[in-house]
Amino acid sequence: MPHIAHIANLWSLVGHPSREKEWSLEKKIKAVADAGFDGITTALTPEHRRLAEKYQLPHLLGFISDSSGDPEKYVAAIRAQKEAGAVQINVQLDDHDTPPAVAAKHWLRLVREAEKIGGVVVSLEVHRDCCTETPEKTYEIAERFQKATGQLIKINFDFSHFAVVKHLGPGNYSARLLDHPDLVQNSDQSHCRPFNGHHCQVAVTHKGALTDEAKSYLAFTVDLFKCWKAAPQNADRTLYVCPEMGPYHEGGAGYNITGLPPAWPDAVVLRGELAKAWKRAK
Repeated sequence: MPHIAHIANLWSLVGHPSREKEWSLEKKIKAVADAGFDGITTALTPEHRRLAEKYQLPHLLGFISDSSGDPEKYVAAIRAQKEAGAVQINVQLDDHDTPPAVAAKHWLRLVREAEKIGGVVVSLEVHRDCCTETPEKTYEIAERFQKATGQLIKINFDFSHFAVVKHLGPGNYSARLLDHPDLVQNSDQSHCRPFNGHHCQVAVTHKGALTDEAKSYLAFTVDLFKCWKAAPQNADRTLYVCPEMGPYHEGGAGYNITGLPPAWPDAVVLRGELAKAWKRAK
């Protein structure tokens, strides 16, 4: 049977429960374990690895953000994540104005460097202000990668970015976003941030109940998981699913905004709802 691993992004715990009383790293990782997650994702350090082992979190997913356009930096970045315990590494690559032809060459270089190092799998994240900021750019990079290698690219889909770019609604989430099922099925990671066509992140809860926006999003995740599970090659693979809730940032610069619930409690609720969606996806 296909497997799901629930991965907490430590980013959701930035400034939690308040900027003045933010939890220590150890308290955060203990909270992740207590909430039933299977692992963490962040730009890993040896301290993350030590604490994850202490609290019996088996999955450490690394993170690389590189907008420098300098492939000479890739080896050091990959090695740092591997040495901190990563097997899976999520990558935000290049910039909003990097041409897809250049980004594809950069991604191929990064993949080849990861293969030489060994023991790690890198996934290119869909994200604004990166080379993958739109579906058109992302899929052109995927096509160029496949033409160069004969292989499907590994993408970490965060569909919230595409949904906002394309101004979608609940009635067409699945039709418009799951239009490249082969790439979805080839994924190892999925960032699951509740969205609608106007907002890249919507609240999961309001007054103790699921929001209408979250309910519509969760219906989409059932289709997403069905798509992934339908691939014969995924019969005994694991999909690393991150309930991706961003925190509030001073001045209104964050994914979370004034008046919405804090990111971490909503991420915990979302983790449970994604587990239910996974079970419904048959």
